Amino acid sequence: MRSRGSFCSSREKIFLLVASLLHPLGKLERSCGSRFPTMEQNVLDSHATEDLMIQNQSEQSCNRPDRRSFLTAAMTTVASSALARDYGANAPPVRYPEPDVIVLDKRFETYKLGNAPIQRLYHSPEMLWAEGPAWNGVGRYLLWSDIPNNHQLRWLEEDRHVSVFRQPSGNSNGNTFDFQGRQISCEHLTRQVVRYEYDGSVTVLAKSYAGKSFNAPNDAVVHPNGDIWFTDPGYGGLMNYEGRRADTGSVQPYQKEAIYRIDSKTGQVHQVADDIFKPNGLCFSPDYKLLYVADTGASHYSDAKEQIKVWDVVEESKLANGREFASMELEVDGEVKAGFADGIRADVDGNIWASAGWVGDGYDGVHIFAPDGQRIGQILLPEICSNVCFGGTKRNRLFMTASTSLYAVYVETTGAHIT
Repeated sequence: MRSRGSFCSSREKIFLLVASLLHPLGKLERSCGSRFPTMEQNVLDSHATEDLMIQNQSEQSCNRPDRRSFLTAAMTTVASSALARDYGANAPPVRYPEPDVIVLDKRFETYKLGNAPIQRLYHSPEMLWAEGPAWNGVGRYLLWSDIPNNHQLRWLEEDRHVSVFRQPSGNSNGNTFDFQGRQISCEHLTRQVVRYEYDGSVTVLAKSYAGKSFNAPNDAVVHPNGDIWFTDPGYGGLMNYEGRRADTGSVQPYQKEAIYRIDSKTGQVHQVADDIFKPNGLCFSPDYKLLYVADTGASHYSDAKEQIKVWDVVEESKLANGREFASMELEVDGEVKAGFADGIRADVDGNIWASAGWVGDGYDGVHIFAPDGQRIGQILLPEICSNVCFGGTKRNRLFMTASTSLYAVYVETTGAHIT
């Protein structure tokens, strides 16, 4: 095992190498590395088979980078890879308490367990973008999507077995379960919200609003009254890699991005808010009186903020008083940086656990916000975290989908909702 001194020395050498190469090149602009592509980015133009998509994954990128962006991105990757925590089979054990569960505020001390490590439950280089985790309490399994590979995976609690659960999946993104135990999925490819029935059939719950197709439903949550709330930011309509690229030439593939509610009694779809750039992950407060939604609109709109918004839920059916709940800005190594919150969940105390990414070491992972919007803790991961959910037998385990891996950590709280 390396000594602390030798580790620090190696890090310094890496930073010196990076600095010497990049000093005359200036600041790396956020372009090639973003999962949220602009309209100028090149993605697959044909609807290829899954095998071809996997094979060509390494070839999908932005337009050919110039020397400046290429060197900067390359050396940033080298540095991040060298400094990132090793979760491989031969990685050394981690001394408790878990160093990558970070207390930023005393209020978070209650939730950090002294002898609970972050575990990587599953990793595969063939898994391209893990998303949409949902816990099934009856089956004791975690379900999640691998959007580009067009299938869903399942992790079993009793023996940690992972297998393909559903294929094809319509390039599904977010998943959840309703109060009857039926799976709800947001499909990018079909631009629909669907429900899987007990007999194996599929019911289309929503596919259009005001006579126009949805852009690409992203994430969904259920209300105790049976209504389903979902977001439609449109990423699956901007690229073939995660859905089907629209030919409209707009960052709004088919209509303005918005948040919707499906009435469980009538089946009617209602738009509840559009005062947000690109609504992404969403969750209710424990009492269902607030709705939190991550805004990732900065991926395409220059005046958008990296933030989580919150609305008051009125009469269990409407939203009012939309406002910022928390900013995703954070000082890392002396510099204020802002990434994206994606999937979010609430615990029973009203804290919001938000996936975070697209900045790098010291930022990517999970950010935890108290009910007043103050960041009180972090969980650092070596990969970009897309989404989270509470699960496990006691619902006190936080599952985290992160790029090509699935992570989990026990915490001293439980999820506020069924998944």
